[in-house]
Amino acid sequence: MRKIFLCDLYRGEIRTSQTVVSSLLQTMDAFMFFTLFSSMFLTINAFESKCPLVKCSHGGPDIRFPFRALGQQPQHCGNPGFELVCRDNTTMIHFPTYGPLVVKSISYDIRKLSLLDPKSCVHEVFLNLNLSGTPFQYYYLLKNFIYLNCSTRLSPSFDEVSCLSGSRHHVYTVESSLPIPVSCRPLKAIPIPFSYSPYLADNSFGLELTWSMPGRKDFEEQVGSCVFQSKAGPKSGCPNITLDKGFSIVHVLSGEAVSMILNILLCIFVVTTMMISIKICNSKKVDEQTENENLL
Repeated sequence: MRKIFLCDLYRGEIRTSQTVVSSLLQTMDAFMFFTLFSSMFLTINAFESKCPLVKCSHGGPDIRFPFRALGQQPQHCGNPGFELVCRDNTTMIHFPTYGPLVVKSISYDIRKLSLLDPKSCVHEVFLNLNLSGTPFQYYYLLKNFIYLNCSTRLSPSFDEVSCLSGSRHHVYTVESSLPIPVSCRPLKAIPIPFSYSPYLADNSFGLELTWSMPGRKDFEEQVGSCVFQSKAGPKSGCPNITLDKGFSIVHVLSGEAVSMILNILLCIFVVTTMMISIKICNSKKVDEQTENENLL
């Protein structure tokens, strides 16, 4: 005879203690499953709280990975070379070969960093800025130009770079294929986005940069960005969660990506719970049939 009777949650029928134990074990598995993903949610929130979103001013660009605000965000919140500085409510980035430039905007979706030259002479930036050794490249396609320093003014068909010229010297940008006038000497041949034009803004036009991080493009396009911290320092890339003990996820960027991941995990939890419930019900039926056969 049955020694233990419990109320069946699905049909109101009676089942044996063995079935109850089996159901309890499966319920514990579901509870562990729920606990696991709840822990993941809490971990993600904890990481985000360690890398707060920063703005240097109300209308300034959001500073988030791969960029970070020096003195306001921990080192793991950004990649080397992406450090920004808040100065007088202005977002600034420093290049060793030129100096500080104003960050006008950051478009994370298309990876475009729009800059302004505080000296209002973008061609001085083109002439001196060396992006080798940095994670940045010019956003627009480049064309080879030569900067000329001329002792006399050239014909009106040439546009003089007014911010680089003086009373005794006149600077021009010409295509590298053109012959050099006798009154001029070449200053520098360099690939730049645009030649000088007096009709263009002289402190920003063409001064847009993009950046790349090998091995991250496909992941970022789908679910956002990650940075991993190891004993050797920050590491790029988003390997699987089952990492070596030396690694731990320290930041998940995109709020939309996080929301999408949470929704997916919630769906997985609901489907898994339903499957466990069905399995419990089927197991109960098999146990009842076996018990009925034994009684007969």
